[in-house]
Amino acid sequence: MSEIAVVAISVAKPGYEERLREALEGIVGPTRKEQGALQYDLHRDMQEPRRFVFFERWTSQEALAAHAKSAHITAYKQAVADWVEHAEIRVVSKIL
Repeated sequence: MSEIAVVAISVAKPGYEERLREALEGIVGPTRKEQGALQYDLHRDMQEPRRFVFFERWTSQEALAAHAKSAHITAYKQAVADWVEHAEIRVVSKIL
């Protein structure tokens, strides 16, 4: 399968912005070391600071699936469950 991209959005509940930011920053390093990770960049929405956005690129769907099952992502999801108001993950393929 060809390279895929992901846009992952997490919106913090009011008052949890900095906790969520720290937790998200904590998964960047381990994820960038994963096999198949080509890009894993964290951004914060300038208009809505509770919204965090990852732009990701993976070598394959299999690499992304392994990432989703990794220990650091599993621990992250458990840690932030009460801090996140909304989360959305979009897997996309490049057209041009």
